[in-house]
Amino acid sequence: MFELLAVDGRARRGRLYTAHGQAETPAFMNVGTQAAIKGAVSADDLRDIECQIELSNTYHLHLRPGEDLVRSAGGLHKFMNWSGPILTDSGGFQIFSLAKLRNVKEEGVYFNSHIDGRKIFMSPEISMAIQSSLGSDIAMAFDECVGMPCKEEYMIEACKRTLNWLVRCADEIKRLNSGTDAVNRGQVLFGINQGGISSSLRVWHMREIAALDLAGYAIGGLAVGETHEDMYATVDAVEPFMPVNKPRYLMGVGTPANIVECVGLGIDMFDCVMPARNGRHGKFYTKNGAINIKNEKYEKDLAPIDSECACPVCTNYSRAYIRHLFKAGELLALRFGVIHNLYYYNELMGRIRNAIETGSYTEFRREFYARGG
Repeated sequence: MFELLAVDGRARRGRLYTAHGQAETPAFMNVGTQAAIKGAVSADDLRDIECQIELSNTYHLHLRPGEDLVRSAGGLHKFMNWSGPILTDSGGFQIFSLAKLRNVKEEGVYFNSHIDGRKIFMSPEISMAIQSSLGSDIAMAFDECVGMPCKEEYMIEACKRTLNWLVRCADEIKRLNSGTDAVNRGQVLFGINQGGISSSLRVWHMREIAALDLAGYAIGGLAVGETHEDMYATVDAVEPFMPVNKPRYLMGVGTPANIVECVGLGIDMFDCVMPARNGRHGKFYTKNGAINIKNEKYEKDLAPIDSECACPVCTNYSRAYIRHLFKAGELLALRFGVIHNLYYYNELMGRIRNAIETGSYTEFRREFYARGG
């Protein structure tokens, strides 16, 4: 499933193979939580700006429209008209961040929907069944994401429970894939490493889940309020214990600088709502740092957002026009913000891959910061 093509220090250049095509790594996955990118961006738009992997969420799609409808449409790929790879999060993070009145048991989690308050039960087996019905290429294991700060005793308990749940996920996805009615029999499972910012607990947990020989491994439970320094230290501690021949995914991260740093620490895959969310609020990323297009100084600026950018927004529209759209409350402003920022992230990943291939990642990183990255 994963081919390592080049290394430069700890930075890795690879290729990920899935049932719906391949992706070049390091890769950024665009977040389409509810099978859509917020900001009126379609699957055709994603292809145009060279997005490689679409990410959707099990929790949200289970609540609406429901996995049975998606399954009847032929799976998530057909439902949203996206032909490339899809990764589905397990719903664990959303349960612990959004759900009301949750009650964690060894068998699973009882909680109330954040939408209408109805009672729901989610277990490793149910999460796998939902993701099987969605037909994603990569299914994430059901885990317990613990908020920080957290008492050490509970963090240890949650890590053990996440390990037990992972074994159950692996057994269930194997069973589901063997069925003749599976939407995507090529669906694979990624395990998730947890443990807060405790290096010793993280390493223990990583050793345990690596022994299960899964298709890929993720580091979860970060980008939840800890400092960037703690994030980097955690990744630095865990990465040496992640299998070399499997893709490594840092969940929910992050800023362009986070990505540049963590690629240097050996991470292959990233996702974050930040580029799309910031774009909808007028923050545009450029090679010389981010700008807030709503600022008055752009009112009469007829230059593109970034003169070095070849995205559809920068090649056709000025800062003054885009600022006008935001000030006028036009929905087109949100669309432009999302398209530009996702293009920026995808283009950044391309430059990162090229730097690793040419053995110049240290120089790339230095220039990235020198230009305001």
